[in-house]
Amino acid sequence: MAVEILLPKIGFSMQEGQVAEWLAKDGDAVTEGQPLFSLEADKSTNEVEAPATGTLKIIARTGETYEVGTVLGYIE
Repeated sequence: MAVEILLPKIGFSMQEGQVAEWLAKDGDAVTEGQPLFSLEADKSTNEVEAPATGTLKIIARTGETYEVGTVLGYIE
């Protein structure tokens, strides 16, 4: 079963964030806890870790802004 990769809420007032860079490529094997992407929000950049181990399927584009809770990809 696929695990959704969601845009996390990093700060109390955060409503949206931008995927600055994917640190793994579509189709890569990833491990739970591995940094997946850089998230720019509220004048800071944070690395977001993989929530599970499996194969990465990216659906969100780099440089786009998304609301908190948006599905950015899946780990199958």
